[in-house]
Formats: sequence, structure tokens, C-alpha cells
Amino acid sequence: MTEPAAPAARPLLGPEHVAMIDRGVSAIVASRDAALRPSLMRAVGSTITPDGSEITVFLARSQSRQLLQDLAATGQIAVVFSRPTTHRTVQVKGRGINGRPASADDLPALQRYLEAMEYEICSIGHTAAIVRAMLAFDLQDLVAISFTPVEAFDQTPGPKAGSALPAAEAAP
Repeated sequence: MTEPAAPAARPLLGPEHVAMIDRGVSAIVASRDAALRPSLMRAVGSTITPDGSEITVFLARSQSRQLLQDLAATGQIAVVFSRPTTHRTVQVKGRGINGRPASADDLPALQRYLEAMEYEICSIGHTAAIVRAMLAFDLQDLVAISFTPVEAFDQTPGPKAGSALPAAEAAP
């Protein structure tokens, strides 16, 4: 006799959070060393799978040496995704970190991220040139860091800041 299958886990990120991350918002990547000293760097791009089960952030190796060492040593990552025009912010912590060199196949996602960030930053009064300088990269220097989200928190300023996100409402 076969046992019934366990119910599928609800997704950690609901559709609205996946959509926010997917649109291309500011992404700050962090980790820590064994002594709990933090390291962080601005990502120059990010992607998320439609179901929110995997997030990829793109970092410049030359600017992220300590962060990349800490990710490799601890296997812990936290990324803060924030929409500059509204300050709506979510923090995602993850495990199962995999790194790979970025490739030409990543250029469309990186371009889409740049365009989304230009829209966001220009909407609050800055120029596209600032965004292009902030997110400039050499493809040969980029590393794509993928991970599985395991915790997520509302970090939007206000009374819910710091609270865990409820699991997505709709069951898979």
C-alpha cells in the first residue's frame, strides 16, 4: 500500500513579490564571515523564476571579493530588493548558493534590469547617466549567483517592517 504524497509546500514569495523582484528593482546582496562581520555589494542585475523558487543576482567579481568569499564560506545570502519610487522593500535569505560566470545569454536580463532601474531612478529626479554608471559592468567580470529563498521579510518602512512574509495565499 502506498502512502499519500505529502502536500506541496506553499511558495515562500507570493505573486506580488515575485512580480516586484522580476520587474527589476534595486538589489543589495549581503553575507557575513565566521566572525559575523557583514559584507555587501549592489547587484548589477537580478532574475527570479516565475514561481519564485530561484533567484539569481549578478555581481562584479572585482568589486565583490569579500562578499564572494563569505558566500562560499558560509553558504548564506541575504538580498534586499527595494523599489526606489515607493521604498517598498523585501529581504530574501537563501541557501543552496551556486555561482557561475555570466555569459552573453545573460545580457537580455541585464539590459532589462538596467532599463527598469533607469525608469525607477529617473522617476525620482536623477538621470539615466547616474544609473548607467552605477550599474556599469564588464561581462567577463560578472558572476551569476543563484540561490533558493528560504526566508523572506517585509522591510518596507512602516509598522510591518521586519515581519516575515506570509506564504503565498494560493496553494500550488
